Amino acid sequence: MTTKTRLLGVDYGQKRIGLAVSDPERKLAFPLEVRHRQNRQQDGDYFRSLVEREEIGGIVLGLPVHLDGRESAKSAEVRRFGAWLAELVALPIAFYDERFSTVMAESALWQAGLTHRRRKQRRDKVAAQMMLQAYLDAGCPLEATPGALDGNDRHEDHPR
Repeated sequence: MTTKTRLLGVDYGQKRIGLAVSDPERKLAFPLEVRHRQNRQQDGDYFRSLVEREEIGGIVLGLPVHLDGRESAKSAEVRRFGAWLAELVALPIAFYDERFSTVMAESALWQAGLTHRRRKQRRDKVAAQMMLQAYLDAGCPLEATPGALDGNDRHEDHPR
């Protein structure tokens, strides 16, 4: 991923996709929007247009994993989506740990005093922002395989 282009943070969901973008220097993440999924063709057109419009140079896709770092069936679904997206927009994809991003987003929105309806409208894009900001704070690692929360990766089939 080259510098001076923005990164797109993606919080994948079957119905909604939360989106966030970084600044060109890749120091800060900002919530962008929530995409209500349509079909492959419309979603593909949307992502191609978004990548061009926002000058995206790489995509960070939130990877849902268990508390101990093991991947789940949902992780496999996200990886398939990432492969489709990478082929679609011809950009590198990094998967990054999204544990607790939605919970943290909900908490931040609650503390901001938003109503349930407004929290629901913003939650996915704020979760994408929080995941992307964590990725930026970690130095934008290209190989960002999630590990156990205690820092010990006890699973040999999931190298760091």
